[in-house]
This record gives sequence, structure tokens and C-alpha cells, in this order.
Amino acid sequence: MFQDFLRPAAAGIAAALVFTPVVSAQDYSLQPSFGSINLSSGFLPDPYERRLTAGGSIRAQNRFSNCRGYIANAPDFSLYYTAGSQDLFINVDSESDTTLVVNGPDGRWYCDDDGADAPFNPLLHWQTPQSGRYDIWVGTYSSGSGVPATLFISELGEATVRGGLNMQSASGVDISAPARYNVTLNGGFLPDPEQIHLQAGGNIRAADAISSQCRGYVDYAPTVQLTYNGSGSLHIYTDGNADTTLAINAPDGQWFCNDDAIGTDAGISFTAGTRGVYDIYVGTYSSGRADTTLRISEIRLGYAPGGK
Repeated sequence: MFQDFLRPAAAGIAAALVFTPVVSAQDYSLQPSFGSINLSSGFLPDPYERRLTAGGSIRAQNRFSNCRGYIANAPDFSLYYTAGSQDLFINVDSESDTTLVVNGPDGRWYCDDDGADAPFNPLLHWQTPQSGRYDIWVGTYSSGSGVPATLFISELGEATVRGGLNMQSASGVDISAPARYNVTLNGGFLPDPEQIHLQAGGNIRAADAISSQCRGYVDYAPTVQLTYNGSGSLHIYTDGNADTTLAINAPDGQWFCNDDAIGTDAGISFTAGTRGVYDIYVGTYSSGRADTTLRISEIRLGYAPGGK
């Protein structure tokens, strides 16, 4: 539940606040386990999204009496934020019950459990945020670690993986944003095809954000970032019941798009200069999200175990 045990009226903070001696604090001097980001007010795309694993062996309540969950010693993520006139929201979306512990630029500790609209998701909201570093721990309500979770940072509101956020302010896609899945394959990789089960789709119209030749709706961040260390032909395609699309930024910086190469599945083949990084957006033809499988093969487009 939302931990609202101290809220100074002058601070304008809709978040739980903890005063605690430094000796009992988490070690924010340690390197964050899942990286960091510099964001300035008005950043795009909004929300910023980071995949990570939640949890740890430390009971947060033992360190901060009004916090909940189990966290690691080192921060999971650090935000370096330049504030403006916007609010600041930090929330987590996961299929498990997660919690938040944040050390703000003012040195104070903020905690939440279940404060988001989505069930069992935590959310912290600063109405007048400060500039500086926010060290973030994502906990699990029950002891354990390795729970998949998505951290969202926004100036617009709460975000979820399935529901997204009002993205009208986002003007395009960002290939530098962290991909949901990262895959590295060498030439002659086995098994072939490589298979990734995922959710396709998003809130951004590919024809507006990437090229008028593209179709479907995608997220602002790549669905999959593929690093290919081979030199053979490379075939990237979807396999599922949904009508899916593909938009791929190839190693040479060019965009390639496809819809309905294999029935309602999408597919793109690369036959020369294939070594490098591919930022792959798996979209849905209509707005919304759908389950599908992305396959990567050196054999042929549409190849599947057992024959297709």
C-alpha cells in the first residue's frame, strides 16, 4: 500500500519520505546494477523505460521502518535529472508485487508499495522535483531476486508495459533507447532459427515516426537489439496468429520495413554486409499489442523447425 507517513506541505511531494541515519542507508556509492540515464525536463520519448530484475536479500523495513520489500545493496538504476516546470513520476510495472526505494537529490529516502493505479505496482510522484541524482532500488514484496520488471520515468504520469502511456508528445522512435531484448549471434549459430517470444505493437504509428513506407504501430524503443557477428545471409521474421509488421534499422543506418511477407507475418532478408547491430521493431498492423514469435535464421525466410 502507499506509504504516506511524512509529507512536508512545502515540498510538493506526493511520495513517501523517510529520514534515516546515513549508517543504515543503502550504499548509493556503488555502481548501479542496470545503468543510469541523464534526462532533462521535456525529454522525449516520454516515458523513459528500463528493463531490469527486481529484488534482493535485504529487507527494506529493517533499514527504513516504513518501507516494504526486499532490495539489493547497490542501486538498481540512477537517474541524473535536470528539473523544469514538469512533475516527475517514477514507477515500476511487473507481473510480481514490487516496491520502490529512492534516494533523492536532497539526500532523503522515498518509498512506495502499491501506489500506482495498476495492481501491486509502486509509484513515486514529485510535483516540484529537484535537479540531481535519484538512486533507485526496485524491490520485491516477498524475499527473492531475479524478478523481471520495467522501470518507467515520466513527466506525464504512470506507465505500464501493456497499457503504455499517452505518447502524443513523442515525435518518433529512439534506436538508442534500451531494447526489451538483447541478442548476440555468431555466424553458424545453433539452434537455427533463434526464437524470441514477445509482445508486438505499441502506440507510435510507424509511417509517421520512421517512414511512409512502413506500416503498423510500434514502441519508441527497439523490441530487440540483435548483434550479429557473422557474414552470411540473415533472415528476420515473425510467426504468430496476429497481423504483425517489422521495421529494422540495419548496421548501415538504413531503415527496412515489411508487412505480410509470409501471410500476415512480416519478414526481411539481408544478404550482404550483414555483420553489425540491428534495431528491430516488431509492430502490429492495428494499434494495440499482440503475442508473436520473432525468428532469426541464416537458412531462409520463414524457416521453422519441422518445416513451414
